[in-house]
Amino acid sequence: MQDPLSRLCAIAERHAGTFLPVAGPRVGVHAGCETTRPIPAVYEPMVCIVLQGAKQVMIGDRVLRYDPASYFIATLELPATGCIVEASAARPYLAVSMALDHAVLAELLCEVPEARSDGLAGFGVSAMTPELLDPWLRLLALFDAPQDARILAPMLEREILYRLLQGPQGGLARQAARTEGRLAQVRAAIGWIRTHFDKPLRIEALAEIAGMSVASLHRHFKAATAMSPLQYQKALRLQAARRLLASGGEASRAAYRVGYESASQFSREYARMFGRSPARDAALLRAGAEGLAA
Repeated sequence: MQDPLSRLCAIAERHAGTFLPVAGPRVGVHAGCETTRPIPAVYEPMVCIVLQGAKQVMIGDRVLRYDPASYFIATLELPATGCIVEASAARPYLAVSMALDHAVLAELLCEVPEARSDGLAGFGVSAMTPELLDPWLRLLALFDAPQDARILAPMLEREILYRLLQGPQGGLARQAARTEGRLAQVRAAIGWIRTHFDKPLRIEALAEIAGMSVASLHRHFKAATAMSPLQYQKALRLQAARRLLASGGEASRAAYRVGYESASQFSREYARMFGRSPARDAALLRAGAEGLAA
């Protein structure tokens, strides 16, 4: 009989590139037959497990690697740069992700003992356990039985979130469900930046939105996201500009639309993030030689 990880890989290979949209979780299967360049994207709140191969992600000034021995969790919207670091045609990279449902997490809080929280980070990597792997196997099996997904997927989502709350990232997951506290205040600041990323950012006004002092906002925002509010805004601006360039926009117009007043500053910061000038990167994107998401 196959071990759970081998069975998960077999299902993932059959359903690579598909999603399971149901009343509960939105689960996606991802695959790649080769390593990739670092690809910037905004990671939504999610949990991701690698079944085969390995991935590396850079968030702010932190670099994390995860593979079949671990899992990744993000409880905030995070500009990140990810790349597949282990993959081949014989052993492709295989992973599965599930969007976090904050409402389900909130329902579970009163049923799970309080977990110790190590700081305010909005993301982390921890060791995989058999107890957490088992409901993932049953959830992925629903790709082969979609008629059962409407009823069973929400139950398995709840079990996975329950295991997360019990594990080393339980404190992080618990904070994600709360509407009060420092992480909720950081989330309010992130919400404003994401909606108004193309507008000038006044730190004093952002601190007021978050209900913090300026010093407190800087400290807690950096703890949660590994970047400052201005760095967060810059990442969103440059990623939005890249999408505009990929769809045929001009560099100067893209720079203006995402909030830059200086074309030369835009070009410098774009090349620093993506490794190429806006014009060169746009040409490769339009030729299909680069991806837009991790």
